[in-house]
Amino acid sequence: MVREPGGGGIGRRGFGGGALALGGALVIGPLPGAAAAGREGSGAARDASTGAPRGAAGPVLRHGTAERAGLLPRHLDLLVADAERFLGPSPAHPWYAGAVLLAGRGPTVALHQAIGYAVRYAAYDETTGRGVELPPEQRIPMREDTVFDLASLTKLFTSILVVQLLERGALELEGRVAERLPDFGGGGKDGITVRHLLTHTSGLRAWLPLYLEPTREGKLRLLWEERPLDPPGTVYRYSDLNLIALQLLLEEVTGRSLDVLLRERITGPLGMRRTRFNPPASWRPGIAATEDARRPWSGIDRGMVWGEVHDENAYGFGGVAGHAGVFSRAWDLAVLARTLLNGGAYGSAQILRPESVELMFTDFNAAFPGDEHGLGFELYQHWYMGAMATPRTAGHTGFTGTSLVLDPTTDSFLVLLGNSVHPVRSWRSGSAPRVAAADRLARAVPVRPAHGRTAWFAGTASAAAATLTLPAVRPVTARARLRCALWWDTEPGADTLVLEASTEPAGGGAAGWRPVPFVTVRPGGEPAGHPGGSVTGWSGRVWHRLEADLSAWSGAGPVRLRWRYATDTRYVGRGVYVDGLRVLDGGRTLFDEARPSDAALIEADGWTASAD
Repeated sequence: MVREPGGGGIGRRGFGGGALALGGALVIGPLPGAAAAGREGSGAARDASTGAPRGAAGPVLRHGTAERAGLLPRHLDLLVADAERFLGPSPAHPWYAGAVLLAGRGPTVALHQAIGYAVRYAAYDETTGRGVELPPEQRIPMREDTVFDLASLTKLFTSILVVQLLERGALELEGRVAERLPDFGGGGKDGITVRHLLTHTSGLRAWLPLYLEPTREGKLRLLWEERPLDPPGTVYRYSDLNLIALQLLLEEVTGRSLDVLLRERITGPLGMRRTRFNPPASWRPGIAATEDARRPWSGIDRGMVWGEVHDENAYGFGGVAGHAGVFSRAWDLAVLARTLLNGGAYGSAQILRPESVELMFTDFNAAFPGDEHGLGFELYQHWYMGAMATPRTAGHTGFTGTSLVLDPTTDSFLVLLGNSVHPVRSWRSGSAPRVAAADRLARAVPVRPAHGRTAWFAGTASAAAATLTLPAVRPVTARARLRCALWWDTEPGADTLVLEASTEPAGGGAAGWRPVPFVTVRPGGEPAGHPGGSVTGWSGRVWHRLEADLSAWSGAGPVRLRWRYATDTRYVGRGVYVDGLRVLDGGRTLFDEARPSDAALIEADGWTASAD
């Protein structure tokens, strides 16, 4: 099923194994230890199913308080309140009938809460556009352990299984798929590699109605005959066909079906007891219902889908497919998140080596800005990661209303499982609940002031303009300087912080303000110039020392300085902080925020003094 973009509508934006992105170029080389892993009797004992070394230890999850997780409890409370609002019109219909929210940091799950209903509707009435609600006594409330059809989150499991084979030398990242799966080479696909499939750069179209073919052989024939729309490696196009092809490759190389591989190499070792393809009938009361699947909005007339896979192509493949079909619960997905953030280990189990996990957090799509992608995982996607997005934040969404986000920068993770196609897929609108939840979790990770007890914070509101203005000063020497500490993480190119100066009287128009170039230095880093007087995007989520040359204003009379932060109407990053503001003029201090009398003269419009 093709996923929705940030707006409405359907659509989307020998590795022996290793790969590193260097200066935008992709360098492929052996993964450390990969050669030894492929040799008989290479030394360390290995897991018989995954091939990973035995004896690795990684932290395991436990429930705990927000404080124990190093999170701010107020923002977790607001995360739940925000999520509950989407149970109502969003904007015309509920975004989901219910959801399970799970958020944590380190080994601590600080939030695990269910809202709404797992089963609310009996059908969808296309004549009125309304859902046919079940009587209250027949509705099933959402529970923390409710199981969901993950839809495209299935792609992550398929990708992990592929990376395991790369580790073991059974596949090569740059190996042509047709070398191992000859029928796939038909239609001009012989140049497509494993990497192209994992990063959605194969050139294949987004989707095919394979389910229309009544036999498996007919479905495969359509795939074998399919011609790429573009040469491999020349475009990014999110495609279910990529992961279906990887499923077939996995099954060819291992001789095992995908559901068996999932159980033996991921869910079994990690103890993910409620994660599988084709859940048994006994699970049905604990599964969230999806859609009243009928034409024309669905490709198959099935009625209310509940306990069976929603995706038509996965249904056509008997419920087991590389792109969709896995069912799971929030806790199991948190275990997977913790495993990857641990470098592939969870407790005594290890399903991947740290070097392999690193490749899942490394952008292989430098040639396609905005479509950053590791091996299987999407990276840096504000449209559903919100303020959690960083160049290394990894995640994925599912058409049914699911999402998983991992931020290794803060060691935090977010699971949002909603049944947003219940009762019908057309009720959804964008990814606002995902963004809202991610924004709140990002805000729950404190940013401690660089100096003292508080720092100036410009907030995380969209479509906002905030100014922080210093009182007028009169520099007279060539050594006039502004010094402060600066922390920023904004939506790249869209949300910008600018340092400006004006010699006009207070209250003068915007035309009187002009940018002030400055230099920043991060801890252990080299000076970085900002000749336009502005910053945007990612800065590493660390405090930078800042210095701005004010000599151009020396002798010009009173000059006022301000920080101006502007955000667009869509997404935001974690925001911007300024601390320790000082204006020096040779040996004189013209302004020092540490002096209460000076600090009282700061004009804050949209900025607040924040301890976190």
